[in-house]
This record gives sequence, C-alpha cells and structure tokens, in this order.
Amino acid sequence: MKLPIKVALGFIAAALALAACSPLRTINALTPTSTYSKTANVPYGPHPRQKLDIYTPLDGKGTAPVVVFFYGGSWNSGERLDYEFVAEALASRGMVAILPDYRLYPDVRYPDFLTDSAQAVAWAAKEASRHGGDPKQLFVMGHSAGAYNAAMVALDKRWLGQQGMSPTALRGWIGLAGPYNFLPIRNPDVKPVFFHPDTPPESQPINQVTRLAPPALLIAPQDDDLVNPARNTGMLAKALREAGVPVTEIYFDKVNHVTLAGSLSRPLRYFAPTLDEITRFVEQESMRPKDPA
Repeated sequence: MKLPIKVALGFIAAALALAACSPLRTINALTPTSTYSKTANVPYGPHPRQKLDIYTPLDGKGTAPVVVFFYGGSWNSGERLDYEFVAEALASRGMVAILPDYRLYPDVRYPDFLTDSAQAVAWAAKEASRHGGDPKQLFVMGHSAGAYNAAMVALDKRWLGQQGMSPTALRGWIGLAGPYNFLPIRNPDVKPVFFHPDTPPESQPINQVTRLAPPALLIAPQDDDLVNPARNTGMLAKALREAGVPVTEIYFDKVNHVTLAGSLSRPLRYFAPTLDEITRFVEQESMRPKDPA
C-alpha cells in the first residue's frame, strides 16, 4: 500500500532533522533539473575547496538577480553538492544561484572562511554577467553557519574590502537561522573554530552593524534548539532597525533549525513559505533605488 504523499514527505522531513548528508541527497534526487543550466567546479581561488557552481535559470529574460548561497555545518562540514535543491529553488524563481564551498575547521579557523566567502562574492560580482546574472543585483544568503558567513560579508567591511569591494555593492542579504550573537560559545564543536575562550568580540555580526549595512531578510524557526532565535535573529534585527537599516524579520512555527533550509525544496515547501519570502525580498530590493551614501 502506498503512503499518502504528506506522510511520505513527513518521513523525509524527519530524516532531514536527524541527519545531514543522506537526506539532503534524497531531497536532491527528488528535485528537478529542468529549470536551470549548471556550470560546475569553477575555481574562485587556488585551494581545492575554493570552487563554486553556478545555476542559471533556463527561462531567464535578460539579466537576473544573483544570489551567493553559503551552507551551514558548524564551519567543520558541508559540501555544495548537498544543496542543489537550494540552487534549483532560486533558479526556478529567476535568480542566478552561486554555491561555493569554503575552507573548514580543522584546516582553518576564524576568519579564514570569511576570506573565502568574500572571495566567492567578489568572483560573482566580476563574473556573474557571463552566466546571465546582473552584478548590480547581487545578494548573499546563508543557512546556519552559512548565514553567519553571509552576515559578516554584508556587515563587516573588512572582508569585501580585501577584495576591493564594499558591502554597499550588495543589494541585500538573507539569513536563515543564523548565529549572529553567540558569545559565550556553548557548542563544543564550534569552540575551537573561534578560539574559545578568547573569541574576539569583532567576530560577532551584531557588533558590526552600521547605518551603511545593506537591507536584510532574517528568517528563523519560532523554536530552534541549536541557534536561539530571540538572541540571534531577534537581537540582530533590533540592532539593524535602530541603525536605520531596512530589515524584514520572519519566524515560522512548523520548521526547526534544519527543516527551515529543507523548506526551500519542492518536496518540503508545504512546511513554510520560505522561498516565497526570499523571492519577494529579492524582487523588492532589486527594484529599490540604491542609497547614494
């Protein structure tokens, strides 16, 4: 007897919540490849993990917004190939999706993965037009640790500054269940990444907010037992608003830390309208006149 579709999808969601690699590959197997063309294994730096994939919408008209997506994994795990479902989601809504790998602990610690992240964004700014993207409509996005990377690229001018760019080149940034205000560090896997107990305060996105920060879309689960949404998403949103930065703050009650990312996939979109909110934000900010400051 066949399981009802929602029951089957529920099993996928449960598996996704319990593990990382295999369920993500299962979701990718259920994700169509008919919405994009893919250019794979493009180097943006000399290290073997400094490579990225580009997903260009097949039905794109003219130049499209460009979204550089960073996956999570506590800065010690993750592969861009596991997140093809994210790229397909973005491409299906008319965005050029760029998914880079970046160096991980124990090979590197903070802030080397931010150097990689900024280098990937700089590559996108220079090369996206060759893949149907508009570098003037450039966004960064991430989930969990990847949302931290996106936040630091968008808020801390040091990283794009090393690439001859400024965060003002970004139209906006999108964070999904990101850690933005996580001192003191409690996760034992994360402590050595940030030199605990000597973690520098400037490593925290909340300490990098200025009035020049690009607009933000911050999405989190209502309940998250890995990254506290009130302390991280809520407090960063408050700091951005107080600095006069446009910010959209959204909480969903049917997802957890992991399935929030999963809700971007076609099989699990009934959990939350995450993709709809991202699409709305990208379209809105792409049309907004840029502040000359």
